Amino acid sequence: MSLLDNLGIKEINSGACTGPDGWLSTEGGKILESVNPATGKVIATVRQCSEDDYETVIKTSTEAFKEWRMVPAPVRGQLVRKIADRLRDQKDDLGSLVSLEMGKIKQEGDGEVQEMIDIADFAVGLSRQLYGLSMHSERPMHRMYEQWHPLGPVGVITAFNFPVAVWSWNALIAAVCGDTTIWKPSSSTPLCGIAVQNICNDVLADSGHPPIFSLIIGSGRTVGDRMVRDGRVPLISFTGSTPMGKSIGGIVGERLGSTILELGGNNAIIVDEDADLSLAIPAILFGAVGTAGQRCTSTRRVFVQKNAFDKVADALKSAYEQVSIGDPLEEGTLMGPLVNQGAVDDYSAALDRIREHGGEIIFGSNAKDGPGYFVEPTIVKAENSWEIVQEETFAPILYLIEYDDIEDAIEKHNAVPQGLSSSMFTNNLISAETFLSPEGSDCGIANINIGTSGAEIGGAFGGEKETGGGRESGSDSWKAYMRRQTNTINWSGRMELAQGISFGDFSE
Repeated sequence: MSLLDNLGIKEINSGACTGPDGWLSTEGGKILESVNPATGKVIATVRQCSEDDYETVIKTSTEAFKEWRMVPAPVRGQLVRKIADRLRDQKDDLGSLVSLEMGKIKQEGDGEVQEMIDIADFAVGLSRQLYGLSMHSERPMHRMYEQWHPLGPVGVITAFNFPVAVWSWNALIAAVCGDTTIWKPSSSTPLCGIAVQNICNDVLADSGHPPIFSLIIGSGRTVGDRMVRDGRVPLISFTGSTPMGKSIGGIVGERLGSTILELGGNNAIIVDEDADLSLAIPAILFGAVGTAGQRCTSTRRVFVQKNAFDKVADALKSAYEQVSIGDPLEEGTLMGPLVNQGAVDDYSAALDRIREHGGEIIFGSNAKDGPGYFVEPTIVKAENSWEIVQEETFAPILYLIEYDDIEDAIEKHNAVPQGLSSSMFTNNLISAETFLSPEGSDCGIANINIGTSGAEIGGAFGGEKETGGGRESGSDSWKAYMRRQTNTINWSGRMELAQGISFGDFSE
């Protein structure tokens, strides 16, 4: 059987969204082509969903929520455990599909599925730890406490670069919280969405639970905008560009809904003059070249102390010369293609602007001829103040920037609109603690002696400033998917008001 057959994907899938009884037989929707970025050839086609299909999906999810919210949380966790088991069984196939459709290398594709398994395991444990607080009341014979209730159908809009893992961060946590999920995946990676939904459908059917996971593939204009504006969807989790995130945040805010926004990153590493380069160089290489620079946590800027600049530049150039570029499914490949021709054009346009600034190209800077959307990973000696450096280019372009001292490095590090991930390589305890202090990195993630990319699921993931401020995955991020309720129980037999207020005597 072929890879697509193993994952339940037909060559032409006539239903790209789910209803109460499985896949809908949508008709009349536009055909969406899934393209292999390594070859430029069509893998399969998907018929996109209509506005009528969207209405079916939202009604299905809303009805499923009414049933699911009353299922005990530990029982919800057992469903997620079964999904984790299926992901383990199909890790190789699903990881290969991620590489085939998105372009990241096979190891990263498998790693993304492992991330889904890890978050599922985390969610299973969480299903027995949705704790509320108990507070002492000022009134005698009163008990006051808080509890957390399911929120409702959660809308999840994901980007192409993590076509399955980001869904799991949201959907599997939301599931144990008692929510249902409506997923709109990127139009660049629809097959990954269909494959995951097939796994969910099978597990739900075997377990006898309602259709708590829904998929809807369609244009942002047809279904994405409608979901963002829909008051029946209390929470929208969006991963994507900062401009689109600002628009979504405004729309959802107008209807007083909630958002989790994971937006742009312009992540930097500070390399101190006494840094261990045997740690720093591999971390920079993976952060800048991994996923062809198409991670929100990709390393885009490296600040190097002046005395160490030439040594670091030479070491990085040597490392870049050893990067094998090609078919992401072939063993030994370290960098696959960009996602499409538009990404290649953005890469070339950024380099044109770099040259206008007078940037020194240390390595790379060329798009490759032939089939597929391949480019060279590029190193540039730059200034942090350049407009192009202030922006996020979703491509493997790395800026090397000199700094004088730790204060200068941190000031330059923070002088961009984004605030997602950051790192410092140093053996100086004072420098490390300064970087992690309130006057240090202004990012949601700050590391010492590891890179900006490759976060574990146990910690809350997200950033500050124009990165959006949302948090997903670990720690107490589950609270975003629930509503807090404060409860007071009076068992005294008397009516007493708080703050000692007396409001007359109306006893009979």
